[in-house]
Amino acid sequence: MIPSSTNSQAGDNSALSGAHDLSTVVDNRRPVPPPAHQDPPTTAAPSGLTTDEAERRLKTEGANAIADVRQRPLWMAAKKLWAPVPWMLEVAIILQLALKDYVGASIVLLLLLFNAGLGLFQESQAQATVDALRSRLALLAAVRRDGKWKTLPAAGLVTNDIVKLSLGTVVPADVDLIDGSVLLDQSMLTGESVAIESGAGTHAFAGALVRRGEAVAKVVATGERTKFGRTAELVRTATAESSQQKTVLRVVRNLVLFNGAVTVLLGVYSFSVSMPIGEMVPLLLVAILSSIPVALPSMFTLAAAVGARSLASRGVLSTRLSAVDEAAGIDVLCSDKTGTLTRNELAVMSISPMPPFDEAHLLALAALASSDGGQDAVDAAIRDASSAKPIPDAPALVTFVPFDPALKRSEATLRAPNGASLHVVKGAFETISSLTPSCAAAATEAEKLEAKGLRVLAVASGPPGALVMAGVIGLSDPPRDDSAALITQLGGLGVRTVMVTGDARKTAETVAALVGITGKTWATTPLPEDIDAQSYGIYAGVLPEDKYQLVKVLQKHGHIVGMCGDGANDAPALRQAQMGIAVLSATDVAKSAAGVVLTEAGLGGIVALVEEGRTTFQRILTYTLRSIIHKIVQVLFLAGGLLMTGHAILTPALMVLMMVTGDFLAMSSSTDNVRPSPRPNIWHIRNLTMAGIAMGMIDLLFCIGTLATGKFVLGLDTDALRTVAVVTLVFSGQAVFYVARERQRMWSSVPGRWLVASSVADVAIITVLASSGLLMTALPLQLIAGILCAAVVLAVVLDSAKLVLFRRLAVT
Repeated sequence: MIPSSTNSQAGDNSALSGAHDLSTVVDNRRPVPPPAHQDPPTTAAPSGLTTDEAERRLKTEGANAIADVRQRPLWMAAKKLWAPVPWMLEVAIILQLALKDYVGASIVLLLLLFNAGLGLFQESQAQATVDALRSRLALLAAVRRDGKWKTLPAAGLVTNDIVKLSLGTVVPADVDLIDGSVLLDQSMLTGESVAIESGAGTHAFAGALVRRGEAVAKVVATGERTKFGRTAELVRTATAESSQQKTVLRVVRNLVLFNGAVTVLLGVYSFSVSMPIGEMVPLLLVAILSSIPVALPSMFTLAAAVGARSLASRGVLSTRLSAVDEAAGIDVLCSDKTGTLTRNELAVMSISPMPPFDEAHLLALAALASSDGGQDAVDAAIRDASSAKPIPDAPALVTFVPFDPALKRSEATLRAPNGASLHVVKGAFETISSLTPSCAAAATEAEKLEAKGLRVLAVASGPPGALVMAGVIGLSDPPRDDSAALITQLGGLGVRTVMVTGDARKTAETVAALVGITGKTWATTPLPEDIDAQSYGIYAGVLPEDKYQLVKVLQKHGHIVGMCGDGANDAPALRQAQMGIAVLSATDVAKSAAGVVLTEAGLGGIVALVEEGRTTFQRILTYTLRSIIHKIVQVLFLAGGLLMTGHAILTPALMVLMMVTGDFLAMSSSTDNVRPSPRPNIWHIRNLTMAGIAMGMIDLLFCIGTLATGKFVLGLDTDALRTVAVVTLVFSGQAVFYVARERQRMWSSVPGRWLVASSVADVAIITVLASSGLLMTALPLQLIAGILCAAVVLAVVLDSAKLVLFRRLAVT
């Protein structure tokens, strides 16, 4: 019961009888004039800068804006065409045009443009994030110039300008408040839902929204020197070379070194035997086309797109396709706390009334001393808790004074049903305890709650000047329901979760214990570059720059890093991480910087992302291994054919035909049925290349043997041997594919229906062309069927060799 007198803790409670319940009190609270501290600042504002001084500073400091450094589209496109893979494709196009092979040149050109367009799209994501940051800045500001208040473009602000912050406006620069007080919503910058009370002497960041009050402030930083500007600059400079880029380049490098040497030997040999230039150039063109994994970049893109489509149905939206690829290898997840592991909403977690008060009456008093405008998350949490425990004898509210940052409390005057006047105050424990007689029990309880990382408020009540401690209330941002289960699941998948938060150490450790994050705590800033980042599980009190630095340090030590966040201050780290994840409640800036966005509440989508990423990895691994084998076999087979027949065994037209029927139809493996790995996947290109060479030698023996049978046993002429070569390469390529797709025996899993369909189409197309004599010399159907049966035997032999090679070379 709430006492009407505070001469003792056990006062007369009868004065409160007949009062209506709490919901009636809240619904009927009468409006009162704003307290003096919330009126427009009355202190004479400084005269501010003169126009001349502001213009001089503007020339020195630059505009109060985020610089637009976007590159010209044509220049960006040109850079995408200047790299190792484009060079080889461009050389092939030139040679095809020289031979008037316009169809083949067009096919390669389309592929070249497709890959370049994909790269441009990836780069545009960083610019989109900067644009989103820029759009959140204030356009106009109330500025004191020449002793008068003026409304001017915010871009013209300079340091030492005097500005006015009022309800509904955006803070135009980093400022220090010098008069008045405001409630600032910095959620779009920090992701924190709790608005901050700021008064004279406090600092406010550009981009914060004024939810209540009015204040005068002095500008201390503008443009890229603001916290907002530094965030934008970090986003622009954040780059993490994807494993996709490194894989493609290393595969191309290995193939170029190997096949390039063979191509040079082909040229030398052709010259030494005085081969006519009209035959030598097509031979070299075919060798070049045989060396380029032209469809490999497209396969990465297509497989990621298929994975992204699957993820969309599971509550995950991919904004950067490479993030799907990277999800396969992630072994560290850096997760923000507020709004990511927690709900980003304060809730009353502990209620500790002092005798003779009980929980319901303590909450009722706290609710009456709380604002009901919906802007203060602390007051909203207390009102919600009180409404769940209504009392029948609540006093009526007479006046209410909102939280004052200077006094660090809110207060209210109440009237009991018997007419007695009560005063209630709510605020920080140290502040409220200074207004009441000492209460050891309350102090002990407050210490316990603070040790658990809770935010502690105290409530006192009684006649003015005779307040007594009513109790203490602990609030916190509770973990999401699925956070602990998510971290356990990720641990089972080989992914270590690390908490990275700006909150205090105790709060961070409390939440970490609740969700199952283990490890030492790092709680100092700035984060050093030489920190042993792998030894810590919790990073508390960090700045946005520290999150960005932590991701870079982990990457430097060979980790593939995922970063989960929701605020604009997370944008640089989200952009730097190989897999940036924005939660559903994330700001638009965070979503723009992230590679994936969770479209459903909670974090369950992250497990789906890791699993789908590993599925995608297995599909790409199969295609990459098949490409290595196929390209090595093709160029060596070309050399063997030249030595055997004295002519190029493949023509450019036949090579383009195999590219279409082989490489592009084989991209259907992007939908194949595969089993994701239980551990993070890493590209081991050296081991993969060695396995490819070993398996390629077996395939090469088959192809050379088939060609030799056609020449020396069947006595086929050169044109017919070219048809044999095409049929043999296509059929053996299919055998290689079905062997490579399964890490165990090739019949251990059922292939995807699109893969089977493409295989049937590939074999059917080549069979029809070869048997009918279209584009090549006709062969008897019996011979074609014989080569197909031999390819089945090849598959069985390769499958046995594969098991040994994969085990020794750890190809998984």
